[in-house]
Amino acid sequence: MMNKKIRQAVLIATTLLICVFSGSSFSKEQTVKPALTMELSVKAALAAISQCESDGFKVSVAIVDHAGLLKVQLKADGAGPHTLDSSRRKAYTANSMRGPTQRYAELVVNSPDLHSLAHMNEHILLLGGGFPIRMGGEIVGGVGVGGAPGIKFDEVCAREALKVLQADELFE
Repeated sequence: MMNKKIRQAVLIATTLLICVFSGSSFSKEQTVKPALTMELSVKAALAAISQCESDGFKVSVAIVDHAGLLKVQLKADGAGPHTLDSSRRKAYTANSMRGPTQRYAELVVNSPDLHSLAHMNEHILLLGGGFPIRMGGEIVGGVGVGGAPGIKFDEVCAREALKVLQADELFE
């Protein structure tokens, strides 16, 4: 008889705890993290390619997610094969280092003691044309453009991708 009352008390207490804790999680406001979707990434990459094509350049564009993994990569017709690697590495670098790749390229030139930044791993490329993608105050990925004759042209095209993504920062 006593064991039955103890089991009922434990069951009631457990049920109450489940109700209390599950209810508290539902009552809190759920924060929605910004998402770098595949569909939006493709649109952004196409916008960057289109901008470069209208400027007369054949480039590749890469967009990586928050972990630095390739989300989408496009190569314009006629773009050199090396542009695939450079665009991916620029996107990875901008995401990983949380800033424009040109900033780090200049930093290494101006501070030789930081030269090892360029050799942290085989994915890093300290060459302009890459920007982090910040949405809702968080860095959710990176975009990189490679193939235009000069980093300023790569950056113009990468900014077009940021506009389509409605990124917090357009680096203008």
